[in-house]
Order: sequence, then structure tokens, then C-alpha cells
Amino acid sequence: MPNRSDAAPKGKSPQPAQETPALSGQDVAAYLRRHPDFFRHYPALLEDLQAPDCKRGDGVVDLPSFMVERLRDSMEEMTKARDDLLATGRNNQAIQNRIHQAILALLNARSFEQFIETITTDLAVIMDVDLVTIGVERTETGAAVRPSSGIYRLEEGVLEALTGGANGGILLRDNIEGDVAIFGAGAGLVSSDALLRLNIAPNAPGALLAFGSRQPDQFHAGQGTELLNFLARVLECCFRAWLELPA
Repeated sequence: MPNRSDAAPKGKSPQPAQETPALSGQDVAAYLRRHPDFFRHYPALLEDLQAPDCKRGDGVVDLPSFMVERLRDSMEEMTKARDDLLATGRNNQAIQNRIHQAILALLNARSFEQFIETITTDLAVIMDVDLVTIGVERTETGAAVRPSSGIYRLEEGVLEALTGGANGGILLRDNIEGDVAIFGAGAGLVSSDALLRLNIAPNAPGALLAFGSRQPDQFHAGQGTELLNFLARVLECCFRAWLELPA
């Protein structure tokens, strides 16, 4: 039996469901005028639109060309972002591989002399730079390293002046003229450099590992320094081990 509660009241006919009034073309046009950035939020809709045939003339907007241009710009931006991301990833991977090779070369040294030669000679090839030098600062007691190939004496206070305000004691510079005090006779080759402060031991003079490149933008302030910082810490450990110095 039918449910009495479901039956329509006597004398009244059921009301039809109200339908949402359809939007006219003028309604859509008015909405788009009020929201000129609509397609910026929904760019995929441009691909579904059917544009009228293009009839050029005074005051006529070439909508198909506009749509194609917007899509082309969007694709170019996405392609550039993708290429930049891939290039950054490849560059980071290459630097990481070089740092690993450099550390292995340092650990394979069989004497302190070979260790120093590895730093000042082999690291330039491994790190793809033109020069690698070590600078050792003079101290108040007059203690200083004996100058040799790739090793230079630095005046007291130079390290603090160069790297005192640098993040992690690492200074990256581009478009420079090489410093003779750091790179010696090879300073003329240097157009960008990376200076890594080395804190070898409490009683040891301050030291500096310097990479110099003839490429003016190989090193610059916007680069990450995590891997270079790791290399500097490994070098400190190696120096302490060879010289039997306390940490």
C-alpha cells in the first residue's frame, strides 16, 4: 500500500522542481569583464575554446592568435623552468662527484709532501679549476710555513678580513682580479675564486684553501657551499693527522 505521508495533499498538485536559469552569452561576457584574470587561474580552458574565424580589421581582436600566444608563453615558461631544474641537478651532481674524487685523492697520499702536492696540483684537475693554493697566516710569535710551490704566507689579519663575515668561513667571488698574495704569479689567470678558511688546530696558524678560475662566473655568491664546507673539514682532519695536532 502506498504511504499516506507520501501522497500529495488533496486539492493541491505537486510543484515542479525549480530549474537554475541558464546563463546567457551576455552573462558570461559580463562575468569575464569583471574578472579579467579568469584565464590566468584556469589556463587549460583556453585549449577548449572555439574561436571565431579570424577577420582582421580595425578594432578586431585576433582571439586565436591571442590564445596561441598565451599557450606558447606558458609552454616556454614551463620548458625554461624544467631546463633550469635539470641543469641545476646535473651541476650539483658533477660538483658532488668532484668533491668525492678530491677527498679520495687526499686520503690516498702516502706522505705529507704527497698530500700537499695533491692539494696544489691534483685538486686543480679534479675540481676543474686553474689554480689551487694554500695560504698560511703569520702569527704574533712569527711562526709561519716555509714557502714552497702552491703555498704562500699571508699577513696577519688577512683571513679575518676575507672570510670573517663569510658563511661558514667560505667566500665566493666572481668577476675579480686575482690576488697576488693568494695566487702568486698565477693571479693574472684568476677571474673568480673560492676561499675556504681552515681551522686546523687551536695553536696552529690560520690557513686558507683557495680555488681560482679564469671563468669569471665559475664561483659566485649565489652558489651553495655545503660541499665545499665538507671538503674544508676533511682537509682540517687530514692536516691534524699528518702533523699530529690536537683537534
